[in-house]
Amino acid sequence: MTMATRITALLRLWKILLGVLGIAVLIVWSSGALREKTPPGVVPHLAGFPLPDGTTTATIRRETIPSRISVAGTVTSEEKIQVSTRVGGVVDSVVISAGDSVARDQALLTIDDREIREQLTAAEAQLNRAETEFNRTRQLFAAQAATQQQLTDAESSFHTAQARVDQLRVARSHYRIQAPIDGVVTDRRIEPGDLAQPGQLLLAVYNPSAMRLEVPVPVRLIERLSIGTELPVTLDRLEMPLAGVVTEIVREVDTASRTQLVRVRLIDPPTDLPPGTFGRLIIDAEAHEGFLAPESAVFRVGQLEMVQVVTPDQRVIRRLVRTGPRENGQVELLSGVDDGDRIVVKPLLDI
Repeated sequence: MTMATRITALLRLWKILLGVLGIAVLIVWSSGALREKTPPGVVPHLAGFPLPDGTTTATIRRETIPSRISVAGTVTSEEKIQVSTRVGGVVDSVVISAGDSVARDQALLTIDDREIREQLTAAEAQLNRAETEFNRTRQLFAAQAATQQQLTDAESSFHTAQARVDQLRVARSHYRIQAPIDGVVTDRRIEPGDLAQPGQLLLAVYNPSAMRLEVPVPVRLIERLSIGTELPVTLDRLEMPLAGVVTEIVREVDTASRTQLVRVRLIDPPTDLPPGTFGRLIIDAEAHEGFLAPESAVFRVGQLEMVQVVTPDQRVIRRLVRTGPRENGQVELLSGVDDGDRIVVKPLLDI
């Protein structure tokens, strides 16, 4: 091996040794072995954030709360009429749709009445002949040219023809279905061209100004109710509660649910309140001790309900709570707070 080759090999070996040494120094440095270490301990930390100046707070106090039990029910109309037909035939026209407001005696639909019209035309012609014959016989009887029996027979034929015409006119009126009350149309089940059968349900009309809540009330609460009792009612479609008056308590007990049906007339219901709306009847129960807070103090994080509590050192922290009934801007806090806690009335969510 020549001298030049030996020198080149030594240089390569030194480069490798220097690289390994550099990596070793970097590892030792990264491990912190060459620096001063911080001893283990607890880093000081204050929970929450400082209470901003001017923040409105409320102090929670244990107090006597009137207990109220809400019982679910369904809104119906006290005056709901299912409209059917007394005659059969093909539907000619339907002039209303579900949701339309109608007036009493307004036409709703018509059924093909050609056959009854032909019968009525023939009966009216017969009536004209009978009337003419009756008048002629009456004149002849006055001139003593006809007997009493002939006059009686002519009069009888006239009244029979008149009764037949009246009967057919009434029958023809059944081919024109009219609104039985002032109200709103619902549950339309017929279309032009359909074959209507006697007794078939065609549609329904309900009175929107006479609405009630039908509630299956547990037997244990029935003794708190009586006819004429006025109670608050809440509806899904309304933010504010309504007043209702108990009008009927069904005496029969449902053996499956151990409830009795109670009907509560709604006072001044909204005109656009449809039957089937979900509602709740609020019944007073025994009072109990608990905590009330402003409803605005409770906020949600996902599915969790929380309030912001002010600590003695004037810092704001979040606390998980469980809420109960809400009424008049107040909410009952079932858990998560103690007597004397201060909470933020309007949570500071942006801090």
